[in-house]
Amino acid sequence: MHEKCGVVGISLEDRDAARPLYYSLYALQHRGQESAGIVTHDGFQQYSHVEMGLVGDAFDPGDLESLNGSNGIGHVRYPTAGSVNACCAQPFSVSFKSGSLGLSHNGNLVNADEIGDELADLGHAFTSDGDTEVIAHDLARNLLEEDLVRAVKRTMNRIHGSYSLTIMHDETVLGVRDPQGNRPLCIGELEDGYVLASESAAIDTLDGDLIRDVKPGELVVLHADGTGFDTYQLVEPENTAHCFFEHVYFARPDSTIDENLVYEVRRELGRKLWGESGVESDVVLPVPDSGRAFASGYAEAAQDDDSDIEFAEGLMKNRYVGRTFIMPTQDERERAVRLKLNPIKSTIEGKSVTIIDDSIVRGTTSTQLIQLLKDAGAEEVHVRIGAPPIVAPCYMGIDMASRDELIAGNQSVEEIREEIEADSLSYLSIDAIAETLDKSQADLCLGCVTGEYPYDIEGEATDRDVARPDIGTQSRPADD
Repeated sequence: MHEKCGVVGISLEDRDAARPLYYSLYALQHRGQESAGIVTHDGFQQYSHVEMGLVGDAFDPGDLESLNGSNGIGHVRYPTAGSVNACCAQPFSVSFKSGSLGLSHNGNLVNADEIGDELADLGHAFTSDGDTEVIAHDLARNLLEEDLVRAVKRTMNRIHGSYSLTIMHDETVLGVRDPQGNRPLCIGELEDGYVLASESAAIDTLDGDLIRDVKPGELVVLHADGTGFDTYQLVEPENTAHCFFEHVYFARPDSTIDENLVYEVRRELGRKLWGESGVESDVVLPVPDSGRAFASGYAEAAQDDDSDIEFAEGLMKNRYVGRTFIMPTQDERERAVRLKLNPIKSTIEGKSVTIIDDSIVRGTTSTQLIQLLKDAGAEEVHVRIGAPPIVAPCYMGIDMASRDELIAGNQSVEEIREEIEADSLSYLSIDAIAETLDKSQADLCLGCVTGEYPYDIEGEATDRDVARPDIGTQSRPADD
């Protein structure tokens, strides 16, 4: 699975926002590695710098010096579909009769094609094939007829899907979270201003204090002078659809999302994993890095039950090797696992081993890891997964394998165990996820593990018996 995108918005009292935005994007780099961009405004004009590549490659000191103004927004992008080129990089900027507009988007609209066609019929010309430009054009059109708050509300009533947005209209920075709260967004206070960000880790990077999460369906408008903010609850949701995978994999463990510290959530999921399917073995090993907190909680719960299982690091990660899912062919993905992870034989040899990971997608990595451990002398290799089986694709902004590629898409747990050649295999239950997050299942997006989604998507089931717009299938690619 690919990470989603990261968004940030800042308003300061008396200093340029470019450098704090740059640092914030570094803190959110894990959410997108294809492009990075910043748009600022100094009260007179808008400035923009957007480039392909990592944050450190996209900006040099001169670029930051040219981004004038104490208000701005930023974006790091990983496309879930569509083009990987500069035209789809963000923030997306437009100038129109009512001023300038910059927009950063994390999420995925499921009715972008419908709205895009309507806007094209009205004379709007699109320069990219992504859904972010659809939002920008719709909002710009509404701003010609309405004030800022009413224009945003009108756009929110038209677009459907997952989105967290940071927007800059002239020098005013605002944040919007979709009515289901599928994608994270929070607000923090700095010594001389305020910040909106996908994750609280970005606020920490700026020595700020997390105030709270932006509520589902809420608009937050930062004062242009950096002295405060106003909030407007534009949509009252019947249910939320928080993405549980933010807590399982995507977010940084030091981030707080929807009032939960991600690290502690993962440790608790590990404890529940032991309670549901703990297996006696000599040692429990995390798959670095995302399995570490799960394995810590799993081992702690085992020891509380007087198990002799030992927590240890048995796989060393080569941090200079790219993610295995970026490799285009199966052979390269298999080779990349061996390049990326190397076993510590003294921890493994002659022992029964339990490895803890956050998920299994295609099964390639798990198969290779098990073979690595057995080649290093493990007598048994048990696999425990800190999430339910992924049985269906995501339409809400996560780029994962197609249903045919998902190993759990049409196989039982026992069939998966046989395929990856593990001695035993167990996944965490959906009930454990909901209990740990203190949410009902009706308030979580569980589409990838149930095949039932929070919006009506052609050919897919909906996850609850409430009125939903019949918005059909998206044919315009999402770019976050």
